[in-house]
Amino acid sequence: MTWTVPNILTVMRLLAAPMIAVMFLYFTRPYADWFALILFISAAITDYIDGYLAREWKQETKLGAMLDPIADKAMVVIALMVIVGYSSMSPWLVLPATFILFREVFVSGLREFLGDVAGTLKVTKLAKWKTTAQMVAISVLFAQGVFEHYFGMSVYGMDEAMVADILSGREEDVLGLWWKAAGMVWTGHVGMWLLWVAAALTLLSGADYLSKAMPHLKDEKP
Repeated sequence: MTWTVPNILTVMRLLAAPMIAVMFLYFTRPYADWFALILFISAAITDYIDGYLAREWKQETKLGAMLDPIADKAMVVIALMVIVGYSSMSPWLVLPATFILFREVFVSGLREFLGDVAGTLKVTKLAKWKTTAQMVAISVLFAQGVFEHYFGMSVYGMDEAMVADILSGREEDVLGLWWKAAGMVWTGHVGMWLLWVAAALTLLSGADYLSKAMPHLKDEKP
């Protein structure tokens, strides 16, 4: 086992994955949303850095090749679980999140079944794009959670205090609330559509892997 800098970054990303859920157990919101957002973005950045350093420093190892996709999947799966569980937009996020989780489980099972042959199913550019789309969508959705709880609003409405401020007719309050609501709605809707894009790319990459694996799944003729 070789503990190179890229491998250390990969292990840190793997350990950060469950910490996203832990944030919501030990911190109140919006602090949990802030910590989860910062942690997720930091982990997503290391996903690029460790791969770049491994190639540039010629430190590609079997440990890194094994842990890197596991860390990516763990980050995405746990983050989606937290977002669907805590976001007020969860009814609109369940289906794309389901598609993403289904693909990850399906491809993992496919690789496990193929065993040594799975090495022929190399990571494609489409798979890299889907990972990027997932990371961006999840980051935006965590940001929406910050807006939602920091400003005391939900996607479906405002609390009683905000309604009272608007009805009071104070211009500065109305303008401030408008900007807060606009930020919350913007991040929520953009995050939702980005997640749908990520889900579409995820399903396409899954279908691509399946088509490439089909020759290895045929029964031998007696």
